[in-house]
Amino acid sequence: VRLHNHGSWRPKPLLDTTRFTLSFNSWHRKNHQDAQALWKHETVQKYMESLSKEYQHISHLLSADSLNGFEQRALRRRCADLSPIAAAFQEIKEAEREVQELEAMCTELDSRDEKQLLELALEEKESLDKKMNVLCRKLFQLLVPKEKYDRSPVILEVTAGRTTGGDICQQFTKEMFDMYQNYADYKRWTFDIVNYTPAEIGGLHHAAAHISGENVYRHLKYEGGTHRVQRIPETGMSSRMQRIHTGTMSVIVLPQPEEVDVKVDPKDLRIDTFRARGAGGQHVNKTDSAVRIVHLPTGLAVECQQERSQQMNKEIALRTLRAKLYQQVIEKQISQEQSARKLQLGTRAQSERIRTYNFTQDRVTDHRISYDARNIKEILSGKEALDKLINKLLEFAEIEAVTQYLENLQALEG
Repeated sequence: VRLHNHGSWRPKPLLDTTRFTLSFNSWHRKNHQDAQALWKHETVQKYMESLSKEYQHISHLLSADSLNGFEQRALRRRCADLSPIAAAFQEIKEAEREVQELEAMCTELDSRDEKQLLELALEEKESLDKKMNVLCRKLFQLLVPKEKYDRSPVILEVTAGRTTGGDICQQFTKEMFDMYQNYADYKRWTFDIVNYTPAEIGGLHHAAAHISGENVYRHLKYEGGTHRVQRIPETGMSSRMQRIHTGTMSVIVLPQPEEVDVKVDPKDLRIDTFRARGAGGQHVNKTDSAVRIVHLPTGLAVECQQERSQQMNKEIALRTLRAKLYQQVIEKQISQEQSARKLQLGTRAQSERIRTYNFTQDRVTDHRISYDARNIKEILSGKEALDKLINKLLEFAEIEAVTQYLENLQALEG
């Protein structure tokens, strides 16, 4: 906090992510690949020391009770912002002291050749290292402001790509849609299928679902993009020749705030009805309950065949259309404010592949963070293995945000 000549209080800003965007262009910086490594950086240490001193100074000023009402309100707000950060900072410092004491003890034990005690000490050190990484990540999560739509439900769409391998893309698209449905169940989210267009041989051309629950967009926002599969087909000539085929499918993740204020003129809509396709019970192919809405000015089209009632399908389709139109507004604002970079929002603009699922090598590679995970079946089951991969992405995004901010800070100080 700085006292200016005119007597007003101006707090130093916390991490301000409006000045930069989360990007995956800098993952090659090896010294910033985990939270604990970033914590040891000199710039981070200086920044945290300054915030800790600021918190102590504000606490002292507030206890002195010598400020006017306006200044007290401003300082209380700042104190509330800094309090959890200062607490996390102290936790890390205490954990560091424990590590240093244990390392000193390990050195002495090693020289005395007390192997059993040394093994116990090393186990304790490993446990403390994990604790340190958790505490550092907790600190960085406090420093990085939450994104506006992190708590929002989403519309998730999957679309099969094209390949000479026939149904490999459609089959992979179905597996991916099932994976996200299972992941929603694992996270205790609600997963409502909005549209489902099956392929002829057990695969999937296109599907969409509305997913709601706790922090849905935060966990799924980096899933948007092109996913690539490499596998030997189970049937046909390629399976007999053991030829590997490559296919793709795309995922789109649209945040859907509870109240989407987008006005849609009924004159701009073309509404078609048709008979539902795929799974759905006896009403399928007997009534024109499915609805397709085309927004004529933009060419956007949405379909819904989830419900038996045509009216309910129309309402769901309109809600999805508003979410897509709202997404266009978000993208326009971002491109205007930050033309140099694009925030990863999971749109069709993300044409480059983000992840490869190599069945022959039983490996999933996320190309944005150069991270390999084994056991494709576990990941496609949509449970703990997928959650671990998604959390790895979130951790890297948090570290990247802190790294970029501190580099900017360092440049300004220079």
